[in-house]
Amino acid sequence: MVIRSALYVPGDQPGKLAKALDRGSDSLIVDLEDAVLPAHKAEARAAVVGWLRELGPGGPEIYVRVNPGEAGHEDLRAVALPGVRGVCVAKTESAAELDAVDAVLTAAEAAEGLPGGSIAVCPLLESAGAVLSAPEIARAPRVLRLQIGEADLRAELGVETGSDERELLWARSQVVLASAAARLTPPLAPVSTDFRDLDALRASTVALRRLGFRGRACIHPAQLAVVNEVFTPTGEELAQARDLIARFEAAGTGVVTDARGRMVDEAVVRAARRLLS
Repeated sequence: MVIRSALYVPGDQPGKLAKALDRGSDSLIVDLEDAVLPAHKAEARAAVVGWLRELGPGGPEIYVRVNPGEAGHEDLRAVALPGVRGVCVAKTESAAELDAVDAVLTAAEAAEGLPGGSIAVCPLLESAGAVLSAPEIARAPRVLRLQIGEADLRAELGVETGSDERELLWARSQVVLASAAARLTPPLAPVSTDFRDLDALRASTVALRRLGFRGRACIHPAQLAVVNEVFTPTGEELAQARDLIARFEAAGTGVVTDARGRMVDEAVVRAARRLLS
């Protein structure tokens, strides 16, 4: 399933967790990392486990952002539960780290009576090394999609972004390319921390869609409607895709023209099929 929107929810705020399922997001990322103070980590983990065990069927897909390192392994053992679609591994640096995550999850799934491999992994790439290692990370066990975390990345690079954020173009494209090469679900675009300027959010989200992202992480419910709209194909786009496929199948040849007389081959038709799916 392609996720248009993923809403971060702090794991140590029960009130926000209680409301999160009805916010309109395709998925939730319950956060045990940056949103939780170090002194509250154990309390937050226990609260999230209780919330997860009470989940009913349906609703948005549930992911949990776990801490890096050994603390993250404790998180993994706790949240490997029915209803959890995957874990977002904060500050992933290498594929070797995800081998260890796979081993912890395999044991945790067995202890919980879950099928092996049922919980996916979504690495968060938040450093220069992680972005450069994206092709290897994308091929690690259980990886469903990549996600780029730009706050830490900008700090490490010393990047100051302009209004079009072109300074991060290469890093973003690297993540899109690595995902496509590994045949992963398209990556989640980075968050925008300005949740009040929805016009700017729309403009940047449209640009990220053109770049190859097919969904975006959000830090506030106010961002969801804009992000969902941008990543939902319009009726016109769907009609054009259906027309293109029909022309291609009716022609029975490798190349046809579309309604505007432009030449179309199998690669363009594949994109149309993916849009409809």
